[in-house]
Amino acid sequence: MSLFTSQVTLLIAFICVRSSPWTSYSAYSYFEVVTICNLIMILAFYLVHLFRLYRALTCISWPLSELLHYLIGTLLLLIASIVAASKSYSQSGLVAGAIFGFIASFLCLASIWLSYKISCVTQSTEVTA
Repeated sequence: MSLFTSQVTLLIAFICVRSSPWTSYSAYSYFEVVTICNLIMILAFYLVHLFRLYRALTCISWPLSELLHYLIGTLLLLIASIVAASKSYSQSGLVAGAIFGFIASFLCLASIWLSYKISCVTQSTEVTA
């Protein structure tokens, strides 16, 4: 559920920024790149889990790669949202994009915590069983 809401929030943030007149080209192009890259990576991890590709590709530590993706993606999204908020100059679409960027950052942090909690609970039950 958290991944789906995170994707929707990222998509809304991208659409808000894309459809608004820009006040700073570099700030908003960076914001667009970060949101699209996060969307693509979340979709890629979703497809890996959906088609159970992690069983075929055992050379990759999937929990670790997912954790690193969320940490790096969340940090970059938080930086992009801060920059976008500082350069918005009270234009409503840009402010809305920055706010949705902050919400998506929070949802990605929640996904990190839930993913870590689930993997730790799974490992602890496997050891005791």
